[in-house]
Amino acid sequence: METEICIIGAGPAGLMAAIFAARSGANVLVVEANTAPGRKLLMTGGGRCNLTHHGSPQEIVHAFGAKGRFLRHALYQFSPQDVQNFFVRLGLATRIEQDGCVFPATDRAGDVRDALVGQAKKLGVIFLYGKRVESVTKEADSFMIQAGQEHIRAQRLIIATGGLSWPQTGCTGDGYRFARLLGHTIVQPKASLVPLVTRETWTRQLAGTAVKDVTISTRIENKKLIASGAMVFTDDGIGGPAVQDMSRYLTDHLSSGTESIDVMLDLMPHLDSGELETQIIENISDNPKKKLVNVLAGFIPRRLAVVLCRQTDSDEELPAGQLRKDLRKKLIRAIKALPLSIVRTRPIAEATVTRGGVSIAEVESKTMESKICPSLFFAGEVLDLDGPCGGYNLQLCWSTGVLAGLSAARNKCTH
Repeated sequence: METEICIIGAGPAGLMAAIFAARSGANVLVVEANTAPGRKLLMTGGGRCNLTHHGSPQEIVHAFGAKGRFLRHALYQFSPQDVQNFFVRLGLATRIEQDGCVFPATDRAGDVRDALVGQAKKLGVIFLYGKRVESVTKEADSFMIQAGQEHIRAQRLIIATGGLSWPQTGCTGDGYRFARLLGHTIVQPKASLVPLVTRETWTRQLAGTAVKDVTISTRIENKKLIASGAMVFTDDGIGGPAVQDMSRYLTDHLSSGTESIDVMLDLMPHLDSGELETQIIENISDNPKKKLVNVLAGFIPRRLAVVLCRQTDSDEELPAGQLRKDLRKKLIRAIKALPLSIVRTRPIAEATVTRGGVSIAEVESKTMESKICPSLFFAGEVLDLDGPCGGYNLQLCWSTGVLAGLSAARNKCTH
């Protein structure tokens, strides 16, 4: 079997690369190990698919931190607004939520996947499902791809296989193996956007208890790091969007042998300590006979209030009017600055995205083409790039997929 462009992986980056390469007139074949496309895409955004994050390309660049500069060209080529326009033209309206997250108006990830696959097929893209690529070799001016019983010769190759997170969706790290065989350096994959494990064991008493808005802070190498959003206590620590965003900062240090990292939770970030104390005093004054735990439950989840009372040697059954000033101060400190020691992340299989992958130093940022192996391109999570929660990582997939597809379609003129 011969094709101009072979794409390994039918996830968001691979599908977008296929569409834009085919739009440019190229003959495109997509090989997917799963029996259906976009399996991980169906799980994004809790099944709703957080398509992107509303903002300028420069704001998205900034969100990716030091490596964001590599994405600059791709993001200006295909911005968050371009993503929304693209799906609208495919008949899928989008909605921007208050926090800047962009979802399909239907709130169904399946509609996103179906729109992409439908467009690709309309453009003549051929799909091979249930075919895991076993080997990739470069021979003169073409690539030889072995996928089950299929022998594929391709003039250009796009690797869009994802990382190692959520392996149940087919992310097995195969792309790293192919890239390495073709001469590329792989930055050690680590868990990113992942729950964190604490030294403290009392968190298991709160497993499943959610806090709608927290601020998590720490200091590493004399730099203050902050993440905000929703959080949930787990059997062995903490999880949720705020925790996942903090994990991006901690994973490199925890995996390098750091014994633990101390973080501070502000469980009511919209009030400073003085304002919180004033409100608690007023509430106690209005309800002096009310149990202390029930007064605190007006500010934080009741289960959490019970644990904090025990942590501060306060009797949760005590009539609130009898609470001593020193214990009130301790409770306020616990709500505003609850200390936890993070000892590790949960396994990479539980991470939303992978940190690490194909070294971006070896990829041309304006084309997504390999600097080492001509006619080889990369797109999506297989690259050593990861962003925060909120649609940033899908934007990475769309933008690099578009650029890789367009560049591969033009590539026949340059080699």
